[in-house]
Amino acid sequence: MSLTPRPHDSSRVIAVLGPTNTGKTHLAIERMCAHASGMIGFPLRLLAREVYDRVVAIKGPERVALITGEERIVPRDARWFLCTAESLPLERDVAFVALDEAQLGADRERGHVFTDRLLRARGREETMILGSEALRPVLRALVPEAEIIERPRFSTLSYAGAKKLSRLPRRSAIVTFSAEEVYATAEMLRRLRGGAAVVMGALSPRTRNAQVAMFQAGEVDYLVATDAIGMGLNLDVGHVAFAGLSKFDGQQRRRLTVAEMAQIAGRAGRHQRDGTFGGLTEEGPEAFEPEEVAAIEAHRFPRLDWLYWRDGTPDLSSIDALLASLARRPDHERLRAAPEATDLRVLKRLAEEAGVRDRARGNVARLWAACGIPDFAKLGIDPHARFVGRVFGYLAQGYVPHQWFADEVARLDRVEGDVETIAGRIAAIRSWAYIAQRPDWLAEPAHWAARTLAVEERLSDALHEKLTQRFVDKRTTALAKKIGSGVGALPVEIDAEGEVTIDTHAIGRLEGFRFIVAPDATAADKRLLLATAEKRLGAERRRRADALVARDDSGFALDEDGVILADGLAVARLKRGASLARPQLALDAALDCLDPAVRESIATRLRAWLTAAIGRALRSVAAAAEAARAPAASPALRSVAAALESGAGFAERLPLRAAIESLSAGDRHWLRRQGVTIGALDLFDPRLLKPGAQAWRRALLAAAGTPAPPLPRAGATTLPRGSAGAVPLMGYRPLGAQAVRIDLVERVARAAHDARAADGRAPFAPDPALAVSIGLESATIARLMAELGFRPASVSAEGPPHYVWRGRARARESRPAPDNAFAALAELVRR
Repeated sequence: MSLTPRPHDSSRVIAVLGPTNTGKTHLAIERMCAHASGMIGFPLRLLAREVYDRVVAIKGPERVALITGEERIVPRDARWFLCTAESLPLERDVAFVALDEAQLGADRERGHVFTDRLLRARGREETMILGSEALRPVLRALVPEAEIIERPRFSTLSYAGAKKLSRLPRRSAIVTFSAEEVYATAEMLRRLRGGAAVVMGALSPRTRNAQVAMFQAGEVDYLVATDAIGMGLNLDVGHVAFAGLSKFDGQQRRRLTVAEMAQIAGRAGRHQRDGTFGGLTEEGPEAFEPEEVAAIEAHRFPRLDWLYWRDGTPDLSSIDALLASLARRPDHERLRAAPEATDLRVLKRLAEEAGVRDRARGNVARLWAACGIPDFAKLGIDPHARFVGRVFGYLAQGYVPHQWFADEVARLDRVEGDVETIAGRIAAIRSWAYIAQRPDWLAEPAHWAARTLAVEERLSDALHEKLTQRFVDKRTTALAKKIGSGVGALPVEIDAEGEVTIDTHAIGRLEGFRFIVAPDATAADKRLLLATAEKRLGAERRRRADALVARDDSGFALDEDGVILADGLAVARLKRGASLARPQLALDAALDCLDPAVRESIATRLRAWLTAAIGRALRSVAAAAEAARAPAASPALRSVAAALESGAGFAERLPLRAAIESLSAGDRHWLRRQGVTIGALDLFDPRLLKPGAQAWRRALLAAAGTPAPPLPRAGATTLPRGSAGAVPLMGYRPLGAQAVRIDLVERVARAAHDARAADGRAPFAPDPALAVSIGLESATIARLMAELGFRPASVSAEGPPHYVWRGRARARESRPAPDNAFAALAELVRR
């Protein structure tokens, strides 16, 4: 190993060490901007981009450059360079050089890069090394000329214990260690607290900035991230919660070191504002140990005694010479040979192929550069080595082919798909962007650099949109904030259609008195929205209740199932009462949200409407109900009236014959005045056969517990008896295979008696035109004539059937006695 000084090693070297939130990066930016030129190497592309934007605001875009593996913005007059550590242009002569997070020299995969920059990157006038206090002993040994400055943390970092995800304070960052855990945690937060922003090292700067902007602007109060946030990303975080304390480091799953825990936990608190950290589990292997908590709070970490090293200027004369250089071991006690990184593993894999060795003659530098293409898509060593081998095969001949490059970029230029699909495309386009940034790998590198950047930006915008759709419910977030600030602060608005909004976010609809949660709300959201509605919609419901009480009778209706409607919405339901014409009502459950006194006012109004509506729609039934209980009414009238009420305006005559025969002339006149016809076979009010009245009758019967028969088709004269159900209740008399409407039965009866009256007991034929107009079958006519007291007459076989009067008494004797209470009552009256 060589520690040969660079030309500017005589310049001032300052090491600024300390925990997070000490202003180290801010100091480096200030120092660089104070020099005529400079560059800073960062551990993450995201951080390089963030600082680039800050310096552009100070120096202007024409003087500031950004160099990362996938992005290169280098104006002609660039003097200040913001780069990833791997992309630092060490060949440039600048006045100031800084290396951020230098303790990453102990990282297994990238440590040798940071160690190389620590040893070789120097500014002409000033060099600044930024890192953890743990770096002090190894820095003393490797860079003895460095002036070490210790900076204390601006704010206090304290342990807040373990909290469930649902109990985390606002402005919290939850740290996980894989994309799958990030997505699962963000989904849980969406259900519990309205959503979260997502930050991962694999995100493009554009997506990351859009997600962070949501968090910084307060659109969401939670951020879910990988440990990438530990690398200096500036976020307005008050609390850092660890979902776990172990991660897979590329070799094995291991517990985080205390220094790593502190680096991540230190993101909590900004400048003078204190921060807290904790976990999601109180006990077990993923919980903090007391010793770890004490060390993090006091910023005391094990010192680094060594860093990983690999030759930063290997011999490129041949593949074997290159491999030998990379395998060389350091000769300094503070350095260790770096583990085999991805680029070296790819090189070894390709070196085994004879074709690659042949093409590498004179092209070793290009081969080694191609091996440096990162495995952004995490394909694994074999697929990635094949890809690198194909790229090098083209480079050995000159350039990567235009058509192949264009086809692959076009294949990725699609924004449809879910979060994982689009994130996969972004990872893939980064490889092509990396290739496009190499100035001699493509015939038109500037064109393709712009093209790949445009594709990445489109995919990044799409990914941000998908992440927001999947992990952010802005409605619930707004609710959670407003509820947190007090229920009185909720700006609930209800439009004319009943849509309920809070801060322009639709939370549901108020249909009558029932609040219907927005259909896209999750189960967890529904609890929050219902609670919000119950607390804030009371005044509107009271206004609607007052309007319901004040409306006139035309504002109510009854459906065929006995439900009372107001503006098409259910407000009450009929139930069994003292009698069929005097049902009770039960208010709809949606009105349970109202005060008892308000509910009683509504019930009183609805009972008044119901009484008046029954009187209008079923006048004879209402009158019969009164007469059945009137002390002044005769027993016979009370008996007949009770039967009419029980049948909702219809009653069979035969069981009531004794009571009917006992009716006085005044009783009969009263019945006629109410519209009741005393027919040959039935007592009925013909007005009740109309559809509107039939619907009311059906509803009253159903409320009284009588199985509600189906409503006949409007105007139907007959029904098939087998499908007619309880036809007597609906005003149809069963006669053989048919059921005939009772007012038409009465018409046939009168026509028959008029015909026989002309010639006493002489045989006669019923009017065939009348039977045809009604739709009566011959068997139905025969049955009806028998019910009326006629028997077939013996006449010529030719012509229509003839009948002679037999007498109602003999007809009645031939029928079995009906088995019901009114038949028994009639028998008692007769005796």
